[in-house]
Amino acid sequence: MSPLKKYIAEPKIAYFSMEIGLKDEIPTYSGGLGVLAGDTVKSAADLSLPFVAVTLVSRKGYFRQSLDASGWQTEQPALWEPSEFTSKTDAKVFVDIEGRKVFIQSWAYFVESPRNGSVPVIYLDTDLPENSPEDRRLTDHLYGGDEGYRIKQEMILGIGGVRMLKKLGFKIKKYHMNEGHAAFLTLELLHEFKRNIESVWDEDKIWDIEAVKDLCVFTTHTPLEAGHDKFSYELYDKVFGSYFPKHILKQLAGEKNVNMTLLGFNLSDYVNGVAKRHGEVSQNMFPGYHINAITNGVHSYTWTCGSMKRIFDKYLPGWANEPEIFVRVGAIPDEELWGAHLEAKKGLIDYVNSISGAGMDYETLTIGFARRATAYKRADLLFSDINRLERIGAGRIQVIYSGKAHPKDNEGKHLIQKIFSSRDRLKGKVKIAFVENYNMEIALRLVSGVDIWLNTPLRPLEASGTSGMKAAHNGVMNFSVLDGWWIEGHIESFTGWSIGPAPTEVTPDADMNRIDADDLYNKLERIIIPTFYNDRKTWIRIMQNAIGKNAYYFNSHRMMRRYVTEAYIR
Repeated sequence: MSPLKKYIAEPKIAYFSMEIGLKDEIPTYSGGLGVLAGDTVKSAADLSLPFVAVTLVSRKGYFRQSLDASGWQTEQPALWEPSEFTSKTDAKVFVDIEGRKVFIQSWAYFVESPRNGSVPVIYLDTDLPENSPEDRRLTDHLYGGDEGYRIKQEMILGIGGVRMLKKLGFKIKKYHMNEGHAAFLTLELLHEFKRNIESVWDEDKIWDIEAVKDLCVFTTHTPLEAGHDKFSYELYDKVFGSYFPKHILKQLAGEKNVNMTLLGFNLSDYVNGVAKRHGEVSQNMFPGYHINAITNGVHSYTWTCGSMKRIFDKYLPGWANEPEIFVRVGAIPDEELWGAHLEAKKGLIDYVNSISGAGMDYETLTIGFARRATAYKRADLLFSDINRLERIGAGRIQVIYSGKAHPKDNEGKHLIQKIFSSRDRLKGKVKIAFVENYNMEIALRLVSGVDIWLNTPLRPLEASGTSGMKAAHNGVMNFSVLDGWWIEGHIESFTGWSIGPAPTEVTPDADMNRIDADDLYNKLERIIIPTFYNDRKTWIRIMQNAIGKNAYYFNSHRMMRRYVTEAYIR
């Protein structure tokens, strides 16, 4: 019997995402978007939602990061073998690429919840003997290759994904596109929902746009213009041929080029950003569309470290499936909360020292910063005035960094080098370590083991951010620019601290670098460091507030319940 047989009995919500991060052994994710997708699937399983996810197999993953002595990044494939973790299905479909049939097989992985819910994840794979050597490689690299490679991947995900679900026997009641990468699925649905041409005078009106809109939900994740995939119509013609009339596509995806976000917007009944502020910024980017907001969350059980899980189990039973219970965090004695944190901190420091020789200690205030290395994240803001940082932090702070730059982002790679050079310059004064090859295991060590989670994006370019939510689940406070989710989670000196002024920007302003850096130094020197060393009671109270006010709300169970009531049941 097919392992998918029990899943096709009732209609499903189909969740399409170019990347899904479930565990490090299946490296089909690059960062926040993919890990969020994985948390989405895990919560769907916990909540027993009728859900199926579709992604690419990405046999060579995103990449493994290696850093030389100067901090320069090189990349190697993150190879994995699907047969070790997934079950091959007997279904096979094809898409027409550049006039030839490209066949697609699928693998199924099952996300099992302790509460007996289960969600299948379908991985699409073109590594088949009937395909040409070039086409066999189309599902190898996540976000790899040139524009031609990318548009073919997005065709496989969107069009091939719809065909695969149909072939496997799934009945779909909603298609949820997690970013624009899957938006070509709307064109396949238009083919499925053609009106009878004999009853329609105008041939253009055979395309039942309203029927497709009723089926589709679209989530946009980026306020960066470069984050919205666009392809030339010349490339579209070459790859798609006569699959869908170009003059209709131009009405749906834009006149100048194929804008995947516009295609998704125009063919979805529900569109949302991933934080309240991001919804407003997206509305400014795409006037004329109604953009809702459902703030992201993280999977509570996945992103809580072992020592915190034990005290939550002891004092807040049921927290993993009802994160609302975190509101009762005051039931945990201060000394036990602090002890659980110190256990996580000791584990992190031991790990960092074992791989870096940084010589960090357990007593020093430890700051963590880990995310994609790209310019707008401003990983170097802490080093804006290195002499001032030395004066403030010598012997009083230590900093742990991690994160990857996209292989083609040289500016991001130079940012990592700047962290290395700052580390060397501050040697003997402020201990700094960079943990290479950032992944989910390292992320959990960091968000639970540091004392402060630092985040310094250039407003308003942080759509949501989820690493700070993970930190909050472990009683680690955020010290962050007011952007993304932190606008909603921040209560000054109560759940953490802000950097810079209140958020007003709808476009980025690089002049904020000096103002933000100055505020960062001031609060570090006058508030955060003195509180950590001189007022442990207040520090623990803020830890409790991070759990009781932030983890309580910014979790993927709350997020998924909102998607169900606001986006899926319409």
